[in-house]
Amino acid sequence: MAPTFGIGKICYIELPAVDVRRSAEFYRAVFGWNIRTRGDGATSFDDSVGEVSGAWVVDRRPATEPGMVVYIMVADAAAACKAIVDAGGEIVRAIDPNSPEIFAHFSDPARNVLGIYQDSNAAKTRS
Repeated sequence: MAPTFGIGKICYIELPAVDVRRSAEFYRAVFGWNIRTRGDGATSFDDSVGEVSGAWVVDRRPATEPGMVVYIMVADAAAACKAIVDAGGEIVRAIDPNSPEIFAHFSDPARNVLGIYQDSNAAKTRS
């Protein structure tokens, strides 16, 4: 299935990395991202549904403080938090049991802060 194209769609993300191989393995293991090598030799990714792609860059500082936060959809936030920690990441804002929305913030191996957002429908669409 081809990605959805349209004006205004977020389509590409550059993630700062200290060790590109380690970061790539982290996102593959935790979120099922497809890791590939671009024509120019850079390591890049496609998200697990093929809608967003990107690459790791080593010429930028990691986004270690929450400013703009990108959230990755998961079917089970608690399981995702465990997978993040098991793969070498850190939970920097735990799931709030009193919140009507289920989400958490984590830092990846380069210390970029991103979020996870639980949507129970995600399990139905994951291939």
